[in-house]
Amino acid sequence: MSKPLMAKATAVWLVDNTTLSFKQIADFCGMHELEVQGIADGDVAAGVKGFDPVGSNQLAQEEIDKGQADPRYKLRLKHNPAAEGEEKRRGPRYTPLSKRQDRPAAILWLVKFHPELADSQIARLVGTTKPTIASIRERTHWNIQNISPIDPVALGLCRQSELDAAVQKAAKKSSTDVMSDDERRKLVSTETSLSMGEEPRLPSSMQGLENFSLSRDEDRKPEPDLDADSFFNLPEADDEDEEGDR
Repeated sequence: MSKPLMAKATAVWLVDNTTLSFKQIADFCGMHELEVQGIADGDVAAGVKGFDPVGSNQLAQEEIDKGQADPRYKLRLKHNPAAEGEEKRRGPRYTPLSKRQDRPAAILWLVKFHPELADSQIARLVGTTKPTIASIRERTHWNIQNISPIDPVALGLCRQSELDAAVQKAAKKSSTDVMSDDERRKLVSTETSLSMGEEPRLPSSMQGLENFSLSRDEDRKPEPDLDADSFFNLPEADDEDEEGDR
């Protein structure tokens, strides 16, 4: 069974307006029974405004009556295209005039709670433009002081299935981008890594220089061993030369 829209807010409304058991509410909203008990005690979801599932066509009043009469009865979610998803919409998204004023609040909610979403994804979800998203993200929008973040699903600007798909796609892309080159090499199979050639150690312009330096060293003639005494001890002149000089 699919969860209702705004499950926590729906649980708040059911706790405040019905006598359903904590387990019935938890099963219907996809939550833990202790979490619903925390809502009743005021420890969980403080400040969250209740969302009427009957008025939003998610739950029939007859289901609530059956649940209140029998604590073992499990509530059934009424058919709700926004919760269960529909066929993928084709073509550009059309936003009714009555809801266009709510788009800045939806954009602020997406930017605040899902920063991993790209501007193109937000534009497709709520039917807006990238300059508008940038102005709200940078807080330069003309009415930014009066905008409060509101879930675009609750405003009817997109479906829950579309939002979940966009978030999953963005999370998958971000995890791929942060993967380092070493990690990518580790993902290569053993057969592929063995077939890879060795990476060049030197640039192509420097290859062969090491052999050139060795060949030059081999062509050089060995230099004679010289010591310091050879520069100061000059050879003695012959006696005949000395007499001729006199």
